[in-house]
Amino acid sequence: MSTTTLQNRIFWQSRRGMLELDLLLVPFARTGFSTLTPQQQALYAEFLRNEDQDLYAWLMLRSPPPDPRYSDLVQRILENPKIPD
Repeated sequence: MSTTTLQNRIFWQSRRGMLELDLLLVPFARTGFSTLTPQQQALYAEFLRNEDQDLYAWLMLRSPPPDPRYSDLVQRILENPKIPD
């Protein structure tokens, strides 16, 4: 899969339909995803397969992710600069 195809797929998977998640995940997909290693990119794709309610709880720091590998990813998403659409 080409890099552009992968980035486009990740961008669309990052659009969740829940405003709070979209405001965090879409900017990350646009600017932060390309800074990740291939292993981290695969982890982000896995992260996106979780339910919206779980993602929301983790990104709002209401509960820690059950998989400790997601903790660094959550921190990166939260620290990513937010860009308006």
